[in-house]
Amino acid sequence: MIIKELTVQEFNAFASNNVIGNYYQSSEYAMLKAEEKFDYEFIGLFDNNEITAAALILYKKIGNYFYGYSPRGFLVDYSNLYILENFTALIKDYYKKRNFAFIKINPEIAISKLNKKTMNFEYNSNYSIINNLIRCGYKKLKNNMNFEALLPRVNAIINLENFDAMSLSKNTRNKIKKGIRKGLVLEKKDKDDIKIFYNFIKDNVNKNEFYYYNLYNLFNKTNSIDFYLVKVDYRQYLINSQDYYNSELLENSILNEKILKMNTPNVINSKMNSDKNLLCYKNDIAEASKKLNLNIDTYIAGAFVIKHENRVSIKFSAIDKSMKRFPGNYFLYFAILLNYKNNYKYADLDGIVADFSKDNVYHGLNRFKLGFNPDVYEYIGEFDLIINDNAYNYLQRNGLLAKEFNK
Repeated sequence: MIIKELTVQEFNAFASNNVIGNYYQSSEYAMLKAEEKFDYEFIGLFDNNEITAAALILYKKIGNYFYGYSPRGFLVDYSNLYILENFTALIKDYYKKRNFAFIKINPEIAISKLNKKTMNFEYNSNYSIINNLIRCGYKKLKNNMNFEALLPRVNAIINLENFDAMSLSKNTRNKIKKGIRKGLVLEKKDKDDIKIFYNFIKDNVNKNEFYYYNLYNLFNKTNSIDFYLVKVDYRQYLINSQDYYNSELLENSILNEKILKMNTPNVINSKMNSDKNLLCYKNDIAEASKKLNLNIDTYIAGAFVIKHENRVSIKFSAIDKSMKRFPGNYFLYFAILLNYKNNYKYADLDGIVADFSKDNVYHGLNRFKLGFNPDVYEYIGEFDLIINDNAYNYLQRNGLLAKEFNK
């Protein structure tokens, strides 16, 4: 067995057929990270001239040493201790000669699944891979409860073959219905409209506008990305509002008659709710009419969708916070999921947090994504493969690791 550098073509061919292949282990992602001052290379494990494992290695200078990062882990059979041991030993030898202190990995290996009735994670046989990694010299890092790590440890995944609107939570269904009533539509866009999206997200991220242009341009070369914005169709919004107003007006008239005959608390409450609905629809008609006359486009949410093999991943979704009266995020996700339902098997809603308590700062995010009834998986977490013990201890002792990763 021997470690050798791979060409982009060799790596892509291997990664595309690997059972744990993902878009983080791709040439497009490598070039995206190069914009963040990472160097990169692709390596492969050769056994009798056949590639049996591979990895994208990003690397950067830290102090007087280098550190590597293989996002979502090496493409290797982690359950095969023989291959893992050999691959690891050869990697350590290969990178020790190049003054590397360590290589960080966070494999996309699900070790447990959330039981949505008990809200507890139930572990599977993949849990034993933790011991395999530790035995091979990997240092298991502390499991994060929120988003302290480089990539989320807990992800929400939807099986698109079983995706159905009736499986969603009542709150989610109501939000989607409201979005449809208010004339929301999903539009596929190109890079010319990324500025609209960036205005939604710029106050919450440390990335500049060009990051999203690079993201789109790199993945678009292989048709691996779609960019969407949610627009308010004011003509449809007006039509819907008028229909709802007329229906509610009829219901309100019936309730007026009921009150005259039986003035019960239930009837009174129904009448009060109907009055509120009438006022709401009347305001909607006024807003839709005004905006329609101005003849301007209003976008309220957006997201990038990365396509890899049989899975789509919703990335960097954002909403216009000044338009929160429109449930743009609920409609956005629902419309995207419907759009890919017949052509892909899975949709990755990206990370949620492992702390499900109501006082957690991310409770709203969890509630939003869990409302789409995904399967929730806990991944194996972060590990550091220590290449040079003295160098690693030096970086840790002098706070250089904390400075690099606690950003």
